[in-house]
Amino acid sequence: MPGTHLLPPNLLKLFAPRPPLPYTRPLDRDINRVRSKHVSGVGPILAQLQEDKTTELMNAGQGDREGMEEGEEPTFTIAEEIKRQIRREERKRRKAEEFKAASAAYKPADDTEAVGDPYKTLFIARLHKSATESDLRREFETFGTIERVRIVRDKKGRSRGYAFIVYERERDMKGLFVSILLEFHC
Repeated sequence: MPGTHLLPPNLLKLFAPRPPLPYTRPLDRDINRVRSKHVSGVGPILAQLQEDKTTELMNAGQGDREGMEEGEEPTFTIAEEIKRQIRREERKRRKAEEFKAASAAYKPADDTEAVGDPYKTLFIARLHKSATESDLRREFETFGTIERVRIVRDKKGRSRGYAFIVYERERDMKGLFVSILLEFHC
């Protein structure tokens, strides 16, 4: 503390450090009987767990029921597990075919909804699923006159989480960016 050296000696004693605490032997355990603890990392334990899991999976198909109680059946037989694997592969193949058909049919240039000047268009991402066109219009109309608002939706009519706002003038959208930059720098 600055200025403590100007204090009288009786007050300086208040700011003097205390002597270190004396060592006392712990009362709850005898030092002569304390053994060192062999502490290691998690790596060997993880390797042992992985090995145990592998051996358990290998023994599961051989009818080994060590970990089961009497009368308990395994959750899945080998035949059921094979059927599940076949169904998984079938689903995966079907999804791949659907994706291939959808990507072949995808023609963004033919989209009638995708109109407007890109220099006047604002892209909004991470939009809440319940947001509506009127909400976006109300929030962004303060920066300029809006020509069109489009929230992209899926086939079921649910919001995909992004939208496009087309302003009437390019300078309105640039004014929006200037106001956002000023807001972040202040």
